[in-house]
Amino acid sequence: MPGTKQEYIDYRVIKSKEIFEDVKLLASNQRWNSCINRLYYSSFYLVSAILYKYDIKCETHNGVKTKFNLHFIKTGKLHIKFGKLYSNLFDWRQESDYADFIDFDSETVLPLIDQVLEFNNVIIKIIQEE
Repeated sequence: MPGTKQEYIDYRVIKSKEIFEDVKLLASNQRWNSCINRLYYSSFYLVSAILYKYDIKCETHNGVKTKFNLHFIKTGKLHIKFGKLYSNLFDWRQESDYADFIDFDSETVLPLIDQVLEFNNVIIKIIQEE
């Protein structure tokens, strides 16, 4: 991988922020399934960055979810609500991308935007510590 460990982490943070901006555009156009996808990826980039920061290796999306829960939720470093949110985003992203007849709506997605923003900010804060 080119670059330093910190450059990789910084790249992931920047990508997360860009993707979160896409969420706002998609929401303003009522593209709810695409919003779910982008909400997930905005958090995925950060979760994978924080795991990388602490040398926790993962090879799949499911591995990222599992290791995040093991190292940050079960240990109490982060509130359980964030583990549930990330797990739900993981499941919903798969549903919105691969299942037929799954249509998310504004009532489901709009509250998630603020929740994901809070989650992402918490992760960024931890990434920037030390």
